[in-house]
Amino acid sequence: METKFFSLEEIAKNDGKDGNKTWILIKNNVYDVTDYLDGHPGGGELITEWAGKDCTKAFDDAGHSGDAKKELKQYKIGELREEDRKQKKPAVPTTSSNPKEDRRSFCSYLTCGLCA
Repeated sequence: METKFFSLEEIAKNDGKDGNKTWILIKNNVYDVTDYLDGHPGGGELITEWAGKDCTKAFDDAGHSGDAKKELKQYKIGELREEDRKQKKPAVPTTSSNPKEDRRSFCSYLTCGLCA
């Protein structure tokens, strides 16, 4: 089966309003969850809040079970087109000639808890 690709604009139009379908984006995968809203254990409004948007973080933060993730697969209709996928974050800027040293110092500062 050939994968369909959708733009962010197409996904945004499917926001569940005015008779539109309810699509969500999770990890660059597009899901049509229109028929699942009534069956969602947490209530359909938790999904419609993210309709037409990327809800990857919210989905992950909710701690969905493995069964929930498996069930989601049946609603997949395609993927986000490559040109709309987020660019990789730039590397942490460095100030010394040894980038590993700068990164280690910065991370130690963040995790120490005593530095303020």
